[in-house]
Amino acid sequence: MKKADVIIQARLGSTRLLGKVLLEVLGKPILEYIVQRIKNAKSVSDIAIATSMKGEDLRIVNLAESLGVKVFRGSEKDVLDRFYQAAKLYKMQHIIRICADCPLMDPGIINKTVSLYFESHADYCSNILDRTFPDGLDVEVFTFGALEHAWNNADLLSEREHVTPYIRKRGDIFKLVNLKNEINLSSKRWTLDKSEDFELIKSILESLYIKNPGFNMEDVLRFLGHNAHLEDLNRHIMQGEGYLKSLREDKQPI
Repeated sequence: MKKADVIIQARLGSTRLLGKVLLEVLGKPILEYIVQRIKNAKSVSDIAIATSMKGEDLRIVNLAESLGVKVFRGSEKDVLDRFYQAAKLYKMQHIIRICADCPLMDPGIINKTVSLYFESHADYCSNILDRTFPDGLDVEVFTFGALEHAWNNADLLSEREHVTPYIRKRGDIFKLVNLKNEINLSSKRWTLDKSEDFELIKSILESLYIKNPGFNMEDVLRFLGHNAHLEDLNRHIMQGEGYLKSLREDKQPI
């Protein structure tokens, strides 16, 4: 299987849930679960965590080093620049983008997305162009060339804060490919953005992780099928609030 390198973007200064990536479940921080699950993907070659230069994010640096993964510190707000500089430093040519709010990430979905990326010779391949997977299982794979083009040309705040919108909006420039699930599960919210999300994710991890640390999407679906009330915890939260906020406030960076 051809492989790609992962960059996880993570910082502690989230305004909606401060310090979320270091919140603990069963004695482990959320970020450790993400790294562990990514390491289980056969399509992953190397892993780097891209965080900010803020003093508080030194805790993320220390965790990354303890987990044996690379780390890069860059701009807090210009995440596209942080991402690009990390990929450039570590000479990554095929890049998997995963956010640190996805502790239920399924290694099998990473493998499928990477395989489709290489098979289709895409510039960008993901499972979010046409969402059919639960929010929180997002995987994006793209070439360094596409990332560099976006870094050179993106001039809106929403394109700098969220890394890939510039690429995703330009199908005339890039070959875009989407991985589709057989059943549309896009209404399910498994991402970590607010306290209600943490309560749901905590319940899932506490129930599944001890029995099977390598649990997958189907295991989560079965668990929630028997505990449907848990999905009411965060059902009211609008998906993509951060990106929608950026669009409302969109302007060219100063």
